[in-house]
Amino acid sequence: MGLLDGKVTVITGAGNGIGRASALLFAREGAHVLVNDLGGARDGSGAAPSAADAVVAEIRAGGGSAEASHDSVSSKEGADAIIGKAISAFGRVDVLLNNAGILRDKTLLKMSREEWQAVLDVHLTGSFFCTQAAAQKMKEQGSGSIINTSSVSGMLGNFGQANYAAAKAGIYGLTRTASIELQRYGVRVNAVAPIAKTRMTEDLPMFETIEDSLSPEHVAPAHLFLASSLSHDVTGVVLAVAGARVSVFKVVESPGKYKESEGGVWTAQEIADHFESISKV
Repeated sequence: MGLLDGKVTVITGAGNGIGRASALLFAREGAHVLVNDLGGARDGSGAAPSAADAVVAEIRAGGGSAEASHDSVSSKEGADAIIGKAISAFGRVDVLLNNAGILRDKTLLKMSREEWQAVLDVHLTGSFFCTQAAAQKMKEQGSGSIINTSSVSGMLGNFGQANYAAAKAGIYGLTRTASIELQRYGVRVNAVAPIAKTRMTEDLPMFETIEDSLSPEHVAPAHLFLASSLSHDVTGVVLAVAGARVSVFKVVESPGKYKESEGGVWTAQEIADHFESISKV
């Protein structure tokens, strides 16, 4: 038996790259896979069913079970349709992998409102809509695993990606809060922050000389771990994958420094004078 034998899994943005790699792995592990992909360009423009349909054909050719969805995650109607398609095709939803994404990189001072909003709509709002739709069904079932996609850019920041970094940082907050709220219903919520060479990243300078050391296939097993019962006690975690290296992102607060006198009210000058000890982790 596979790790996901008989489980119904929904993967958004599964027509290429990391989403495709995870869809193929999930299918090999016995899952029914709803392959969702709008089929647009990297910047989110356009749409074509061929991306999702090709992955479905690949899964079926290998003896797996899959259906295609071509809806956009960026609207509530689209997200509801994605989860609804999984339920109508397979009867339930056990795993949601929020992987859909676009890029519209631009420095902060040159970024338009549309470039800002389009990226947030797909990454952050899309993850919220799909999570909300799937979680309602998982609550009724009493179990489920939701896997979001954050990023090193979201956790640490990155030049030229204010929109993308803000969305991915928001997904961290969404993941943490959803994990707290949904734990009582037996639903786990985690995130993966991947670094991989895909069509989203292949022309970035850091990937110009990289061939297979940071492939989507390095990331898919992390998704499988979080989707399966192997992580039955893991929730609210951001698992980072960069090739052969796996780590966990954590937000760390320094111990801080107390002011005992004068009612504990610090002056700005005192904060400056003691900033090293205040910020030391």
